[in-house]
Amino acid sequence: MNDVQLISWAVSNEEYAVEIENIQEIVRVTDITRMPFSQHYLPGVINLRGMVVPVMDMAKRLHLPELTLSDSSRIIIVARGGITAGLLVDRVSEVVKLDLSYIESQDILSSAESTIKYIKGIAKLGERVLLILDMDRIFELDDE
Repeated sequence: MNDVQLISWAVSNEEYAVEIENIQEIVRVTDITRMPFSQHYLPGVINLRGMVVPVMDMAKRLHLPELTLSDSSRIIIVARGGITAGLLVDRVSEVVKLDLSYIESQDILSSAESTIKYIKGIAKLGERVLLILDMDRIFELDDE
């Protein structure tokens, strides 16, 4: 059986997931130091135990309604290809273990949507749908 473990999280009442192997840790939202002249989805950086970590606002990155910080908001620290960054989300939901047969390719979606390029697959969990992000694409800097 081919299983994958995902961390699910929410932004603007939509559920997303990333493969657990990409996650270093999940931290409470701390002071974010703004960075001038950065992409609109990069609000700034945090100091994580002496390491400067850029933070990506996932609502802005995915073209969703603006994120409102609350007690349940979190920063998911992700490491990919030698880069460490934080993903600012509304809330972290759960760890999900799925057989790969429950995941469909993003090809079933219309390629007209600009955020489709960030979607790696779609997981079906009963009535729930999780959009699995492609972290390589999320980490690409672009001028949206």
